[in-house]
Amino acid sequence: MTEDFSDDDTPFDLGAQAAIEVRIGEDAPARLDKALAALVPEAAALSRSRLARLIAEGRVSRLGAAGEAVVTDLKARVVPGECWRIRPGVPEAVETRAEAIALTVVHEDADLIVIDKPAGMVVHPAPGSPSGTLVNALLHHCGESLSGIGGARRPGIVHRIDKETSGLLVVAKSDAAHHGLARQFEAHSVARHYLALCQGLPDGADPRLRGLRGVGVEPGGVIRIATHLARHRSERQKQAVVWPPEGRHAVTRARVVEGFAGQAALIDCWLETGRTHQIRVHLAYAGHGLLGDPVYGGRRRLSEKLLGPGAAAAADFPRQALHAASLGFTHPVSGARLEFRSALPPDMAALLSALRGGA
Repeated sequence: MTEDFSDDDTPFDLGAQAAIEVRIGEDAPARLDKALAALVPEAAALSRSRLARLIAEGRVSRLGAAGEAVVTDLKARVVPGECWRIRPGVPEAVETRAEAIALTVVHEDADLIVIDKPAGMVVHPAPGSPSGTLVNALLHHCGESLSGIGGARRPGIVHRIDKETSGLLVVAKSDAAHHGLARQFEAHSVARHYLALCQGLPDGADPRLRGLRGVGVEPGGVIRIATHLARHRSERQKQAVVWPPEGRHAVTRARVVEGFAGQAALIDCWLETGRTHQIRVHLAYAGHGLLGDPVYGGRRRLSEKLLGPGAAAAADFPRQALHAASLGFTHPVSGARLEFRSALPPDMAALLSALRGGA
């Protein structure tokens, strides 16, 4: 899934932030360290191990009518409705350095560069991924010619795709390009198509699918999923379907390209909005989670009887089967319309071949 910077996933400035306050929900874990790990915003980049250190160091406290009480016991019990304060202090700085990492450059000019990102590469540095990112590689490839608007950690980055999603993204080299591309993402005028391999065969005539709130069928068998998305209430690393006034509006369209014995399908997905994990969440909501997705894919196993070796290949696929296959936008400086395509990477191509062999 790609995310533009209109979403809610921008990093906290912990150096300037005095504290983070967390309210315990009804379904939160009962133990302090587990509850905070589940509830603290993902963008705060506080791992469970770091939270444990902060608790032990006296940087976590319970807020109440009697004031603020420091708690240093990781196993302390929490109660729904309680408010806890975390004082992370100044985190270790993430130094963004140029690294000689090979890049697949699809297009480059004075104002922008289009990259075909491999699965497994993080887009920009963060406390959990300080190096080996696309930005580290771009700093080596482009030198100081990247747009500075994104700051030191994400210079030139206008949108992202998940670490384990492969495919195309555009990066701004000039500030003019950055502003122009950002406006296009905000206006939803950037054409982004993804190829995905999902569980089951999405069918617009399926009464179950038609009965889902927010799901509709458009001409040509196109399935439109329109919901709001927000962080999952108890699993803060995940996104979840919610309804107004919660969350942010998200629209995904999908069309079946090829089916495999009713067990799996190759689908073309395109985005009207760009929210965190959008395609993955929407397809899971529709009952057709992506093959290999460890977060949203579920535990459904494909039939070996119907798919033969393809079933095992799907079960063993190590990442979400999602590829940013095409990208189209208007060049923000020249005004020319640009369109780029990327073939399926070898791992998804092999999985597709295995599914075809079984079906």
